[in-house]
Amino acid sequence: MAFFQKTNDTAAEHPMIDLRDVNKYYKTAVGDFHALNSVDLQINAGEFVSIIGKSGSGKTTLLNMITGIDIPSNGEVWVNNTAVHKLSENKMARWRGKNLGVVFQFFQLLPMISVVENIMLPMDFCRTYPMRERYERAMQLLELVELADQAHKLPTAISGGQQQRVAIARALANDPPVVIADEPTGNLDSKTAESVFTLFNDLVAKGKTIIIVTHDSALAKRAHRTALIADGEIVNEYVAKAMPTLTTEQLLQLTRTAKTQHFEAGTMILSEGTNADTFYVVSKGTVEVVLPRANQSDVVAVQLGAGKCFGEIEFFHEKKHLASIRASEGGAVEVLAIGYDQLKELLNQSEATRAALSQMADKHEDENQSRRGESK
Repeated sequence: MAFFQKTNDTAAEHPMIDLRDVNKYYKTAVGDFHALNSVDLQINAGEFVSIIGKSGSGKTTLLNMITGIDIPSNGEVWVNNTAVHKLSENKMARWRGKNLGVVFQFFQLLPMISVVENIMLPMDFCRTYPMRERYERAMQLLELVELADQAHKLPTAISGGQQQRVAIARALANDPPVVIADEPTGNLDSKTAESVFTLFNDLVAKGKTIIIVTHDSALAKRAHRTALIADGEIVNEYVAKAMPTLTTEQLLQLTRTAKTQHFEAGTMILSEGTNADTFYVVSKGTVEVVLPRANQSDVVAVQLGAGKCFGEIEFFHEKKHLASIRASEGGAVEVLAIGYDQLKELLNQSEATRAALSQMADKHEDENQSRRGESK
C-alpha cells in the first residue's frame, strides 16, 4: 500500500470541499444568532487554503460545518463526495476518522501514552491498516516530521513545536485526503511556525488538501488562496484581490451587491467603442483584451485571470470602451459586475483604492496605446 494515496479520478471531477448556501443559526436568550450567512465555498483537491477572520467572525462555526462537528441549519456540506450534512452520528465519527485529519492549536495529544502510540490511535479506531502494519506506519510518519528519535517519549517530554509536528503526523495516520489545522502556529515561535508551514507545503505537493484557520494575515497570504470571513459571510476573494485596500466592511458590501455574470468560451463580453458603465472583476476563467490596429488584424493584448479587473480605464477617462473583451477560447468565464455609480460611491469612501485604480488605469491606457503603435 502506498504511503499516501492519490485522490480518485471521480472525486477529482468535483470540489474536494463544497459548501452550498450554508446557514447556521444558534438560539440565544435574545433570539436567533446568525453565525453563518449563505456561505458558498469550494476548495479543490490539492489546494492550500487559509481561512481568516476576526474573533467571532464565524471561523470556528465554518470549521465545524466542514468537519461535521456541527450541521447547518440549512444548506449542504459535501466533503470528498460525501453529503456530510446527512450523516448520522453513528456514521460521522468513522467517516471523519478516514477523511479528515485535524490539527489543533493546543496539540491535544494524550499525555499518558508515547508519541508513537498517539499516532497509532486513529488507525486503531478506524481499523484502516492491519494491526501488524500500524507501528511501522506510525514510525514512517514520525520520520516524515523528523521526530522518529522521539517515538517512545511521552508528549510532555518534548517541546511545543515537536508536539505540533506529532499532531500533524497523527492527523495523517489514516491517510485522509483533507487536513484541517486550527490556529496551528498560534503557540509556536516564528522559527518553529516556519517549519510547520514548510511541512504543510510538502503535504500539498504530495496531493493533500490543506486548510488552515488563522488570525495571522501574513501567514494566510502564503497559502494558495485566502477566504476572509466577516460577520458569518465569506468575502469574495477575487474582489479582495482586485482591491486589497478596501476595508473588510467595504469588501463585504461589494460581495453582497456585485452581480455575477457568466459567459461561454469565446463569447464577446463587451465591444470597443460602446458606452461603458460597469467595472468588472474576473472570478473564474480567463478573459482576453482585444485591441484594434489600423489596417491590421486585431490583437489580443493581454489575458486577465481570476482576481484581475477591467473597466477601470473607462471609469477614469472617456467612458467608452477602448478595447473589446471576450471570454478565452479555453473555457467559460465568470465575472463580477459593479456599476460605475456603485464604484464611485465606494471610491469616495476609500481614497487609497481610488488612487490605486486611477494609477492602474493610467498604466493600462499607456500600455494599450503602445500596443496599437500610437503615442499620446
